[in-house]
Amino acid sequence: MKTERIDPEGLNLKDKVVYINRVAKVVKGGRRFSFSALVVVGDGNGIVGVGKGKASEVPEAIRKAVEQAKKRLMRFPLKDGSTTHRIVGRYGSNQVVMNPAPKGTGLIAGGAVRAVFEVAGIQDIVAKSLGGHNPFNSVKATLNGLAGLKDPDHVMKIRGKAEGEHAQEEDAEEEVKA
Repeated sequence: MKTERIDPEGLNLKDKVVYINRVAKVVKGGRRFSFSALVVVGDGNGIVGVGKGKASEVPEAIRKAVEQAKKRLMRFPLKDGSTTHRIVGRYGSNQVVMNPAPKGTGLIAGGAVRAVFEVAGIQDIVAKSLGGHNPFNSVKATLNGLAGLKDPDHVMKIRGKAEGEHAQEEDAEEEVKA
């Protein structure tokens, strides 16, 4: 799914380090260590990006990752601090199942997936990471799922229904449940 480029200048972005990995390269004189950092950035209101940086020092790797994440920002729809509908994100062997939750549920997600939700501004969600537990793949699977989210109003326009009809259908469903 192709999205438009988001300019990070006017946004108040928060960044969060998800994972730092020390990598050793064996050379003639011994081992050379370098670091890779996985960072997610977001504005807390439905905009999120991910970046990976590599350098010989940890702060430099984090700085590079933040720069890359700002270049890869994407927007997704939010509804009352949760996702608009259930979605499954996939990347490699990882799957992340994301279910919207009622207000007050909180963030029920683990590790790298939780970090993405925190910076993206999602307060109520139930998510489960399946398959592998590689943080790089988990973050990419989460972003894949968030990129597939659809705005309910946009879907109603595509289906040819007015906005009022959608509200009437929800009211009728609630009456049946009661």
